[in-house]
Amino acid sequence: MDRLHAALVRRDDPAAWVTEADAVDASYRYPYVALRGPVFGLAAQDPRTGSHWSLVRPVTNGTPQQARDELNSLLWFRAKDDTDDRAVRRALLAAVDVLDREPVNEVDVLGVRYRVVRGDEFARSDKDGNLEPPRPTDVEPVDLTWDKDDKSPSPDIDFALDADREDGVMAGAMKLGLRDFTYAGPRFPTDVRKDSEQAVTACPDIVLLPVGFGVAERNGKGWLPRGSLMSTPHGARQLLYGQLTETWPLVRDFDADQKAVYAQAAEEFRAAGRANEVRVSGSLFRISRIERFVRVGPDGPEQPRASDQDGYGPMKIHPTMDEDGTLHYDD
Repeated sequence: MDRLHAALVRRDDPAAWVTEADAVDASYRYPYVALRGPVFGLAAQDPRTGSHWSLVRPVTNGTPQQARDELNSLLWFRAKDDTDDRAVRRALLAAVDVLDREPVNEVDVLGVRYRVVRGDEFARSDKDGNLEPPRPTDVEPVDLTWDKDDKSPSPDIDFALDADREDGVMAGAMKLGLRDFTYAGPRFPTDVRKDSEQAVTACPDIVLLPVGFGVAERNGKGWLPRGSLMSTPHGARQLLYGQLTETWPLVRDFDADQKAVYAQAAEEFRAAGRANEVRVSGSLFRISRIERFVRVGPDGPEQPRASDQDGYGPMKIHPTMDEDGTLHYDD
């Protein structure tokens, strides 16, 4: 760590220095890594624009099939809206037909390789199990409004899965530390541990994805994620505010008194501006900083593993389209 401090001093980019110093400080305060599980997204490799794979959909899905469905929709809507060329539409729809019927993780369409990619999601914590909140250097939207949703685009889109990219000193140290990471311990089934060990050899390089932010609820000895991953800390705060005022009163069937307690807590949380924690009726909710990484091998980013679980299989999710673009709802 002392050597890392020395490396920071030698850098001549003031903004990068502050970010790195913030990361060093966080490594002392939140030295432990808590695995949250696999996540899945979509990447593409277009030889016409270079050799690197880039993300075309965020790596945030909980199952591989959800990402396959996203690929299905991506290609279907391109066939519907982005071309008048019958041959191009025919090629796109041929890939859609495969995705309707088979749990494939890669298709080649018009010279572009599309792949379902697998990542792992983790959070940092301190010795007491408290999750790391947003850092002072994490980017916030320009308009910190509460009256409309945070429309910040996902930083995953067009993100290059380049293992050689310069991410900074602390990020480089994290990448080195994750190279040999495997699932271990009796809570993981044998096939999950085996696939994890094989991935270290097959996909030895690490790409750190853009940081995200989520809502977590304290549950006994651990934390449970509540809701989707957001692009900014304020987006996660808005999500929590909506959960306190609308989602949980409905889902948990609150009575009038419980609704009032949660509504008051929500308004106090909102009034605090950049608060990252709220307690209400014995529950603790926290805005947590979520990190993700993707393994990369000689053939590109890691695909789903055999031991990754799906809740459902492929299915037809859009109307039949012919090569002229006409939709047939009876097929």
